[in-house]
Amino acid sequence: MAAQPGDSQREDPNRPTGSPTGNPAEALVDSDPNRRPAIDTWRPTRYRGRRTPDGAATPGEIAQLFAGGEAGGRAFRWLLNEGRRLPDLAEVVVGLAAQLSEGGLPLQRIYLAQRTIHPQMGAIGYLWNRGDQTAQLIEREHAITQSQAYLASPMRRLYEDGEKLIRRRLVGPEAKIDFPVLQELKDTGATDYAIFGLEVDGEARASFSMTTNAPEGFSDAEIGSISALMPLLSMVLESHEWHRLAKSLLEIYLGEDAGRQVLGGSVRRGQATTIAAAIWFCDLRDFTAMSNQLPRDEVIALLNDYFDAMARPVHAHGGEILKFIGDAMLAIFPMQDDLDRDRKCQIALRAAYEAFDALEALNEIRASAGRPPLRVGIGLHAGSVSYGNIGAVIGNSARLDFTAIGPAVNLASRIEGLCKGLNRPLLASKAFASPCGSMMVPLGKFDLAGFPEPQEIYGLPD
Repeated sequence: MAAQPGDSQREDPNRPTGSPTGNPAEALVDSDPNRRPAIDTWRPTRYRGRRTPDGAATPGEIAQLFAGGEAGGRAFRWLLNEGRRLPDLAEVVVGLAAQLSEGGLPLQRIYLAQRTIHPQMGAIGYLWNRGDQTAQLIEREHAITQSQAYLASPMRRLYEDGEKLIRRRLVGPEAKIDFPVLQELKDTGATDYAIFGLEVDGEARASFSMTTNAPEGFSDAEIGSISALMPLLSMVLESHEWHRLAKSLLEIYLGEDAGRQVLGGSVRRGQATTIAAAIWFCDLRDFTAMSNQLPRDEVIALLNDYFDAMARPVHAHGGEILKFIGDAMLAIFPMQDDLDRDRKCQIALRAAYEAFDALEALNEIRASAGRPPLRVGIGLHAGSVSYGNIGAVIGNSARLDFTAIGPAVNLASRIEGLCKGLNRPLLASKAFASPCGSMMVPLGKFDLAGFPEPQEIYGLPD
């Protein structure tokens, strides 16, 4: 991670910001919040971040805020009254930088980082350089904890040795360059560096770092003032983290729209709406036999590869993936109105073609490894579904699922069930196929379990 270059360099509009090499991914090096091995991911212990009356700020701490000039007190008041209400941490970082700078702190760069829970991301951070109007969001994968950049960073000392503050002068007789990142910072003109540990949910797993290129660096009083500001910043960060975590996990496990509805208050059992949608139901052929023969880890890897091939095109085209059921996947493409019906059916069919292309590419990789190809069946239908909460109430608790149910979903599943017998990778109802024109051809009428009348089924042209 690096500081903002000097003024003469900052005027170059072609210079990427965020690191001395122009690579934004490097900007987490000095303040990446991962401190445990990647296999030991952080989990919340309990919500205990709020300061109790016994832990309230002392008069000495309040006085310390103002000891380093106006910056600390000004930033404290802003965080308490305005900053904590901002919906995005990036806005908090920009506003905090403005308050500190306007209060006289000679900031060059600040960086707020935190460890998080996410399937791909192990850490996120917000980088502001002097002159920036926005803060740059930087994401790092879980493997960062195994990188040399992290192992040789101040953050490791901050977390594993329990230090609350690491401060280094970068020039002059007191200079101490004992981390590789400090040399990078010095090379960009920085003269002083400080990084503070922040507690979130009772654990030090976030950080706030700052640099200056002022010749005299930061004063000790300024460092003390910013240190006194950290408990309030921790509280603001923790509030944002819990909201972001709830939103992220709901989207990951329920889907974007379903997660948004649950977070918005749709949590009562039986609470549902009726929507029109193109319905997608796919299933992996011969999975039972494969899962009985293959080692567990190979089965899991196979399923992940297969679901990647199916889910990515659905998501890319605006579909909502509702659930994975063993080796099956249920998704919908919601329709806004009758005029939107034809377009959503055509979009779903386009996603199916892309899914077949992805599966073909996957099978080429499998063939090179001596593994058999994967085959899939996709059933498509268009109709009305009940979209909402179903499940069980157990005493004072409940186990609910936010999903789509109804005859239209059942029909899509039954249509997919015909794929194997007809040796077809994709089948659809007449309601779905009609808007797709010549892209689908009639195959005849078929009896489907649970439906009293034979259903007209369509497939892809030979």
